[in-house]
Order: sequence, then structure tokens, then C-alpha cells
Amino acid sequence: MLFPGGRWILCLSEMILKKRIKKFHDRFISLKGEPRSIAMGMAVGVFIGVTPTIPFHTTLIILFSLMWKHNLTSAYLGSWLISNPVTIPIFYVGQYELGKYLLGMAHTDFTLMDYSLHSIFSMGWHIILPLLTGGLVMAPFFAIPAYFITYRVLLSLRKKKRS
Repeated sequence: MLFPGGRWILCLSEMILKKRIKKFHDRFISLKGEPRSIAMGMAVGVFIGVTPTIPFHTTLIILFSLMWKHNLTSAYLGSWLISNPVTIPIFYVGQYELGKYLLGMAHTDFTLMDYSLHSIFSMGWHIILPLLTGGLVMAPFFAIPAYFITYRVLLSLRKKKRS
């Protein structure tokens, strides 16, 4: 074992998370544009990053950022921050359970070989429908706070920079 007590998975997850946060911070502070546009881009990215649409994240981010004229880079950063190997399994299980509950569906056991859309589609609509429903219901609970946090942080950073 790499770490005492078999905690190597937790330590590895912590190292990955710290690296992601550092990278995110470095990219975030260099963003240019209006705080509202950057915050909306971040919210769009977080919303898309939470949904179970992994192979389409980049396409959806580009589409919505151009359509609504929000900051594309902050949208990418939002998705990149929230959608990672540590959070994806947690989101998928939570979204599936939430969607199943909201749709009044019975429990179905399933095992994902990977988190690709192909793997999910091969399981059929009895898995896809609750997963997408749960994802679309869950996403605003992450995207809305992301907007306000990003907006406040940007205002604060820019105020400090001017002082």
C-alpha cells in the first residue's frame, strides 16, 4: 500500500482536487470581460458540467455561450471544475436516484463499465430517462450559486486590483 491504513484512494483524490483548484484559480484570475458575462459563463459551464452529457460538454458550452453571449472561457472552467473523476460517479448515482424518485420508477440495479454516453445508452431508457431528469433538476442547485459566488469574487478581486 502506498499510504497507511489503505487511504491511498482518498489521498490520490485529494491530490487531484488540489491540482484542479490551483489550475482553476490561475485561469480564473486571468479572465477578461464584464463580471456579469464571466459569472453567467461560469453558471452555464457548471450547469452543463453537472448534467450527464459528458461527450457533449464542450459542444454544449460553445453553443450556449455563443447563443447567449457569455464568457466561453469561464463556461469551460466551470464545467472543468465540477465535472471530474471524483465528482462524476457521485453525480450520476445521485441524479439517477433523484430522477427515479421524481418519475416514480422502481429501482433497477445497473453497473457502468465507464461513464461514456455509449455505455449509458446501451442500458436503455429505464436508466437514461431518470439520469437525465435528475441531472436537469440537480444542475440549477449548483449553477445558481456558481453565478453569485463568481460575480462576488470577481467584483472583490477587481476592487482590490484598483486599490
